[in-house]
Amino acid sequence: MTNQELRKIANEVRKDIVTAVHSAKSGHPGGSLSAADIFTYLYFEEMNIDPKNPKDPNRDRFVLSKGHTAPGYYSAMAERGYFPKEDLLGLRHVGCHLQGHPNMNDTPGVDMSSGSLGQGISAAVGMALAAKVQKKDYRVYTLLGDGEIEEGQVWEAAMFAGNRHLDNLVVIVDNNNLQIDGTLEEVNSPYPIDKKFEAFKFHVINLADGNDMEQLRAAFDEARTVKGMPVAIVAKTVKGKGVSFMENNAGWHGKAPNDEEFAIAMADLEKEA
Repeated sequence: MTNQELRKIANEVRKDIVTAVHSAKSGHPGGSLSAADIFTYLYFEEMNIDPKNPKDPNRDRFVLSKGHTAPGYYSAMAERGYFPKEDLLGLRHVGCHLQGHPNMNDTPGVDMSSGSLGQGISAAVGMALAAKVQKKDYRVYTLLGDGEIEEGQVWEAAMFAGNRHLDNLVVIVDNNNLQIDGTLEEVNSPYPIDKKFEAFKFHVINLADGNDMEQLRAAFDEARTVKGMPVAIVAKTVKGKGVSFMENNAGWHGKAPNDEEFAIAMADLEKEA
């Protein structure tokens, strides 16, 4: 796909995110919107996957370590054809398979249940190790929040991945610099993120704009050339990207838009179409 085609899909993913969270009257739009381009690139360009065969043993794996951004994850999966887009209107509703955090037992294509911050990367490391032990060629991708990496378990997993030379593992950090209580510096700064991953024997790729498809393509292409060590892509993004009143606003970490805000958000995204 061209970068322009991917940008159009990412914009549809953003519309889906806002629609789903508005329908649920709860959820996490800010971090879902910042990661929409990453989800889109992974599911439409990077990963070896087949929505018609979601349990293919040779498929690439994805773990959403920051599980609360499930609206972004689900929206990309719906656009890719894992389940009908109409299901997004059931987000967080009783009886719907799309709950507030991903559940691998209910939703086709979800490789790991997640939500407890810090744990997803450990599962991804285990999957990457399993591929090495079983001499399989699949790759494993995991998306972390920059606030999430304040969790110690993240660095235990990183230490293991580096020491085991898991070059089939790609860790992506959605570095939007905001978490639920404010900026990273205000809460508990994990900076410098790149130097930390380097210390744990990762090949690190810094992205000045993780919402730019051209930069994402270059980063994932570079990751495929790395041998003997895992890769960390640290992608600077904009929280609430694409919705004027949500951008760079920590208050939209975990809040749903009302009807008036929903209309403004959708109008913003229509302009990008």
